[in-house]
Amino acid sequence: MRKLLLMMVGLPVLAGLAWWYFHQRELSNLDPAYHEYAYVTNGKSNTVSVIDLRTFRLARTLHVGSGPTGISANPNRNEVYVVNSGSSNVSVIDAERNAVVSTVGVHGTPYFIDVSANGKRGYVANSGSNDVSVIDLDQRRVIGSIRVGTAPGLARVSPDGNTIVVSNRGSDSASFIDTRKLSVRGTIPICHEPTDIAILPDSSKAFVACSGSAQVASIDLKSEKLLALLDVGKTPVSLTLKPDGGELIVCNFDSDSISIIETTTDEVSGSYLIGRHPSRGVVSADNSRLYVSNFGSDAVAVYDIDMGKVIASLPVGSSPDGLALSQSQNYLLVLDSQSGDATVIQKRKPRKLEPGEYGLLTMIPAGAQPNNIVVKAFMLTKTQP
Repeated sequence: MRKLLLMMVGLPVLAGLAWWYFHQRELSNLDPAYHEYAYVTNGKSNTVSVIDLRTFRLARTLHVGSGPTGISANPNRNEVYVVNSGSSNVSVIDAERNAVVSTVGVHGTPYFIDVSANGKRGYVANSGSNDVSVIDLDQRRVIGSIRVGTAPGLARVSPDGNTIVVSNRGSDSASFIDTRKLSVRGTIPICHEPTDIAILPDSSKAFVACSGSAQVASIDLKSEKLLALLDVGKTPVSLTLKPDGGELIVCNFDSDSISIIETTTDEVSGSYLIGRHPSRGVVSADNSRLYVSNFGSDAVAVYDIDMGKVIASLPVGSSPDGLALSQSQNYLLVLDSQSGDATVIQKRKPRKLEPGEYGLLTMIPAGAQPNNIVVKAFMLTKTQP
């Protein structure tokens, strides 16, 4: 019996040591100039936690504005942008120094920021003032303020950079902004309480989740016409587009399910139970795996897209919400909104003494109510004197 107990205690310890050993081996192979950080907005502590993804340790805590929510990274510059809902401004973080270097004022109660593919502009929907602020990211100043519908929740820019799609939660509509003219081309009614937006890689269609009517709207961006209203589960709160654009995954918070939409045909191909109160999803770069945070069951579901089924349920902290994958796709970061930390889950080919494909690597303390996360990776080059 004593030997059996020692084995029961010792095997998980050895497995954990194996996970950590192989991570350290991977770390030793990295170029010293390579940097990769995760930035976490902490809504109730007015901070951003900076996590070093080479060591999986908290590198720094940055003080930003009041009630930080949305966060986005510049694809062409080593900067990160934080939307402060309580103070109605955007903090600019220099990722090389991990310091706040500027603050840009916008309008009332913003929640999210989207950045154009060329890294030149940021777009912020201001839900309290019914407009969209356009930020010149080179000059770090607002160059336009565009009136839209009531209580806009999100402004998403198309991949070709020509159109901004705005979900107007208070007026059940979507607005379309011409990025060259900085003016509204049109506004159409869609469904009740539109929130999240996904745009196809070729900029041909936009999809908008409507949490109040259990529907997703499909919109043709060339004609700016409603193509279809697709019935999904109760309270669709987030949309996750596969990188290839072929399928769209909907998290139905009050149905404990996901719905999968075929984006070409505008058809719901199926709905699947995924866990209690799914809130966010992220798809791996190879289009094979979907990770879903189940807010109500303190777990993350791993859904194999090719097999069409859940293959794992991974326990995390309390009320998981925001998700992000590391650049290598080998690490999943999960924000535990109630316990105030980030769980790091490692994915790799199982080796001897390892319990399976996924394992808990570590948990990193963040601030109060972490809600959104973005990963920024870059090579740090020495500047010439």
